[in-house]
Amino acid sequence: MKEQKSTKTGGARPKLLDRIFPLEHDFEGMLYEQAAETLVGVDAFIDWIEAGCPGSPDRVREVERRVDRMRYGLEEALVDAFSTPFDRQDLYSLSRQMDYILNFASDTAREMHAFGVAPDEAIDRMARLLLEGTRALVESVRIMTTDGEQVRSYIRTARAAMHGIEDAYIEGLVRVFNEDDPKEALRKREVYHHLRDGGRALRGTVDVLHRVVVGIQ
Repeated sequence: MKEQKSTKTGGARPKLLDRIFPLEHDFEGMLYEQAAETLVGVDAFIDWIEAGCPGSPDRVREVERRVDRMRYGLEEALVDAFSTPFDRQDLYSLSRQMDYILNFASDTAREMHAFGVAPDEAIDRMARLLLEGTRALVESVRIMTTDGEQVRSYIRTARAAMHGIEDAYIEGLVRVFNEDDPKEALRKREVYHHLRDGGRALRGTVDVLHRVVVGIQ
């Protein structure tokens, strides 16, 4: 999958404010680039699973570190900026919650490699739903201040993916704890838990995004 670049401009502020207090940083562009790179990382996680988890998930961790640097750059820009397109705390929270999505995908991959856990139906389903929800999030961030109605549609898609992750988590646990290998059940439970946390990070990101969209309508 090719890495996506920011192609958006726009903003939530009236043009008069832009003239009086010009924005020093393209925060919307920074958020979109981070979201797009997060999708690259989750997609790399899926590729690693589909390939049979060959060796250490180095590609996922590489993208994770790159996204961390993007987040640090946005945080530094927030400290320096005189004005922002919308609430500073929401900008910070969007970036931080997005970072958690890839953090948990990377943690899942590392645990699968360390524990020798092979992908099963629940892992595959949760990972694919996380990718689906992250893809909807990227599109939401891309148009977050320009098309509120479409953003809300993408948010519904992301939330449906989140609910699917919760369902797959519970169904997967029921299956593994009904089997005869308690050690394998515990290993898989740890992996399931981190994928579920990825879904919850997606939920946190979407909640902040929805608050931003409501606030600028």
